[in-house]
This record gives sequence, C-alpha cells and structure tokens, in this order.
Amino acid sequence: MMELTFAQSFSLIALNAQDSIHLTTAKKAALRCMSASVILELYLDKQFNVNSEDLTFTKEDLSNPSINLYQETILKIILGRNDSISDTLSNYLSHVIKLSNKQLKEIERTLADSLKGIDALEEIPNLLGCDLEFKTAGVSIKEYRSNGELYTKITEGLRAEILEDGVMSEEAILMLWLMRESGSIYDIFSKEELKIVADRINQLFEENSFARQIFSINIHKSIEIAIKNFLNIKKSIMSTQIGTGVNFAFPFFERSQSIFIDTEAMFENKEERLRDVKVRLEQYGHTFTVIREGEVPLIKIDNFLYEAIPTAMNYQFPVQGVRLRRYPIY
Repeated sequence: MMELTFAQSFSLIALNAQDSIHLTTAKKAALRCMSASVILELYLDKQFNVNSEDLTFTKEDLSNPSINLYQETILKIILGRNDSISDTLSNYLSHVIKLSNKQLKEIERTLADSLKGIDALEEIPNLLGCDLEFKTAGVSIKEYRSNGELYTKITEGLRAEILEDGVMSEEAILMLWLMRESGSIYDIFSKEELKIVADRINQLFEENSFARQIFSINIHKSIEIAIKNFLNIKKSIMSTQIGTGVNFAFPFFERSQSIFIDTEAMFENKEERLRDVKVRLEQYGHTFTVIREGEVPLIKIDNFLYEAIPTAMNYQFPVQGVRLRRYPIY
C-alpha cells in the first residue's frame, strides 16, 4: 500500500467518522488542522526559503513540480493577491484561523481526493443511519471511513512514540499538536492515557524549544472555544500547571455517537441481540469485529469501539434493542 505523506497521515486520522457532506463544528476544527498539517509538511520538506526565522514563499515557487495539488491549494489561499509572503512558522499556522467555509471545503476536497485515489479513504452511510429513529425517518447521512489497516498503523505508531519514554521525533511532536488542536486526541487515547499525554506535552514544553514554540500556538476559533464550557471533562483529566497540556477543549462529542438499534423480538437473549446488531451493520455497509461477546458485547465498528448495551425505549409501546455507546479505542 502506498506510503502516506505527513498531511495525508494526519488527514486520515482527522477525517475518520466525520460527516462527509456538512461542515459540522468538529469538521471545521479538523479541516483547519488539516490545513496546518499541509503547512507543516512543506516546512518538514524544506519547501520554504529560510531567512533567519522567517519562511518565504512566492507565486513562482508554485511552479515547482514537487508541489502537489493539496499543497498548491493551501499556498494559493495563504498568498491571496500577494506575490510572496515571508513570515514565521507560527504566523503561517495562524492563517488557518481565518479560512472561510468555502476555503475549508476546497481543502477538504483536495485532501480527501488524494486519500480516495489510493484507497485510503471512502464515504459510507453514517452509523447514525442504523439508529431506529433515523432509519424510520428515512434520513441518510454519509461519513468518511479511513482504511482500517492504515489507520491502525499510523495511530499505533504515534501511541508508541508518545506514551513510551524516549526522544520524540519532530514529526511526532507536530502530529501530537495537530491532534490536540483538532480534538482527534480523544479518538486515540483513553482518559487515563490522556494524563500521560498531558505530562508528556508539558515535559516537551520545558525541555524542547521547538515543541515550546509549537505547543504555544492555538488555532481555535472563538465559536469553538465557547464549546469548552460544555467540556468540563477536561478538568478531571488534566491538572498540570503550565497549561500546554490542558487545551483539549474541542467538540469531539459530535462524534461520540449513541445509536439505538431495535431488535427483532421482545426479550431476546444475548446471542440473538448480537445477531440483530450484526445484521443492521451489514445492511448499512459498516465493517465490524466483535472484540468481546457476552451480555454487553464490545464491537469495533469503522475503527472505533462501541459497547452494545441492552436497552428498552418507550415510544407508543416499549421497544427492545441495543444501544451502541462509544468506548475508548484503546
């Protein structure tokens, strides 16, 4: 399978399970960070002309055959009507805060297409389509699904480098910052592991000048920061003083779905309930693996883990079924 670039690797993480049609708050955060990942990729590949601390790029540089389509897209947006731009890496990254919805969609299209072209990304019915109310209403929602093998390879590699002692590469530091800013960090690490991640960030902040520069940058928009009041969970996760490790306040909850799947008969046993869940998932084209059976099965669906909890819903009459509830991926 084709090796992914830095920006493609992050986009594979950021787009997984995102609404593929609408610009949700969570996807806007992901797309801004995907734009930042392109800038960082150009920095890592030494595509900027370096003068002291400033990085320079001109319109003439766009003709360089090593510049690909998604890199050209973001560079044209940053250049605007200017013939050239010269600024620090921090200020280049800050440009993504100002991206319009139209520009975000353009960036989404070029990066998503680059992944689809190598079979690393596809569009499927959203898991919410399996929910009884959505199914009954005939509502169709689509989402991105990243290639499971690639997704696991990238995330497991990052987890190993971040959670284990040792020197972190520049690429891993940048990827950790991108995951922090986009909220993808909640998809990769459990609540207990986030404490280790926060300590790791603060250690890097104290000991690594490059990491200190990067982790001091926030590419949030005010409307998204306002959502942090909803995310009080961060207070119970993070208790460090420097502050670089606590800014995980992003709308990850938009992807923390809870889906009610009705079952065929009343009072089914655990084997029959699991069978009905499998049938619904297959019907809507989802890939899944049963990790644990029993009264509350654990199922990996499209790269995320869900608990299948026996549930009854009260409509005009009681409906027996199973509620799929997001579970930390590790």
